[in-house]
Amino acid sequence: MTNLDTFSMDFFHLDGKVAIVTGGNKGIGQGFAVALAKAGADLFIVTHGTEWDETKKLIEKEGRNVTFFQAELTRKESINEIVKACLDAYGKIDILVNNAGTIRRAPLLEYTEEDWNAVMDLNLNALYFLSQAVAKVMVEQKSGKIINVASMLSFQGGKFVPPYTASKHGVAGITKAFANELAVHNVQINAIAPGYIATANTAPIREDETRNKEILSRIPAERWGTPSDLMGTVVFLASRASDYMNGHIIAVDGGWLVR
Repeated sequence: MTNLDTFSMDFFHLDGKVAIVTGGNKGIGQGFAVALAKAGADLFIVTHGTEWDETKKLIEKEGRNVTFFQAELTRKESINEIVKACLDAYGKIDILVNNAGTIRRAPLLEYTEEDWNAVMDLNLNALYFLSQAVAKVMVEQKSGKIINVASMLSFQGGKFVPPYTASKHGVAGITKAFANELAVHNVQINAIAPGYIATANTAPIREDETRNKEILSRIPAERWGTPSDLMGTVVFLASRASDYMNGHIIAVDGGWLVR
């Protein structure tokens, strides 16, 4: 009989863990990084730009260490550089959050090859190669958590964003494929699919009165989500509490998908 006394709230603690978060200096990624810090993890944040002062203060406020690494994720050489820099800084990698992504909007019949490649390179190719490189470290350690960021468009088709939809369907598939091969090595890989979250990226949609009204009418919670709505889920997937969970896409969407 299972001893239920072995479980405690300590299962959610991340004390002594090291987490890489891509795009962790703003928006949803910043929320992920701060959540992991609040749970006890030290952070290695990969950014495209250098706007990280606010994130640095928020993490250090929690008494955690943070290293920022500027890199272009679509540049193949960056992948090994990221892994090496994190290992040099902390000696291990316990958690990877593949948050960085992009979206470009245009009608399907007008969509350019350039925009297609730009979205797919960051949202899918970079995620795959960084996950592969980090997984090699985790397999050697015999433990690790990889958390991908999927989307409502991992389940639906959307409009005016064909490569974004394709890439986020691909993220769901990669999550499941990695889980099948890594579970035996005590590495868990799952994904979070955020609903409509109020960030700078969604500001144009929220400012469109008609579109905003359409979206809110479809969300049972009757509000846009915020990065803080995702913080508990990322801590759960990064912690011991999810050790027997592998290959799942968790929607945090205010009920959007069940409407």
